[in-house]
Amino acid sequence: MKDLVVNEKYEGKKLNTFLLDTFNGLSLNVLYKALRKKDIRINDIRVNKNVVLHTNDHIKVFISDEQLEKLSIEHSNIDIIYEDDNICIVNKPAQIEVTGENSLTYLLENHYKNGFIKPCHRLDRNTTGLVLFAKNEKSLNILLEKFKKHEIEKHYRAVVVGIPKKKKADLTAYLFKDSKKSLVYISDIPKKGYERIYTSYEVLNTDEKLNISVLDVTLHTGKTHQIRAHLAHIGYPIVGDGKYGNNEINKKLGYKTQRLTSYSLTFNFKTDSGILNYLNGKKIEISK
Repeated sequence: MKDLVVNEKYEGKKLNTFLLDTFNGLSLNVLYKALRKKDIRINDIRVNKNVVLHTNDHIKVFISDEQLEKLSIEHSNIDIIYEDDNICIVNKPAQIEVTGENSLTYLLENHYKNGFIKPCHRLDRNTTGLVLFAKNEKSLNILLEKFKKHEIEKHYRAVVVGIPKKKKADLTAYLFKDSKKSLVYISDIPKKGYERIYTSYEVLNTDEKLNISVLDVTLHTGKTHQIRAHLAHIGYPIVGDGKYGNNEINKKLGYKTQRLTSYSLTFNFKTDSGILNYLNGKKIEISK
């Protein structure tokens, strides 16, 4: 528990402004959760709203030190590849979630402080690369619709075990998500509870000595673990993937996390995009 007294600087200011300024590591998500649970008291009265403060107000904050203190994780330096007034594109490192506690979104909330910042899609914890964020609600709604209509093209680089016989391929299958086990299953034929998926790849280069290949993968339907599970299903698991890959080979090659990177985003708008029309045709890419 933290005991605080409001000074003159914050006379007439909102509670969230005071607390976010006071605690560098506090995210809006944690703050609003504390308000919902009435874990903040002002002058010994529990509050559940972002109220206006006055000089000498006495505030008690019942939030853990871990959630209040500045993040110490190694990824606190955010690699912003592109941003403007409406969007932000970040190069996500491995070993960090896009959402949740100590996540990429958490870091960005602290980076932008009181600004609106929401992810428009997800990457797995150990998949690296480009993640698109909206900086206002209007942009978020437009971008979510564009992803739904497949008007934003995503390319991934995957290092896989084996050398595909086909240099290019369009793959269709059916995916079932088992949320309890945090696993997905792939079927070549339709089954109850399975959703259709579509993935394509092109071989960029191969290493016959190590028996690995580098693929450019296009994700046409964005389902959980789709690329990882789909490539493993056809016999080419991603190097370093402990869930769908070969642990013996991963250990031999010296990789503990999957070699999968989202390296390219292209805005291919086919319909009106409102305030984001200027993005049409724009391609954001990081080094392969």
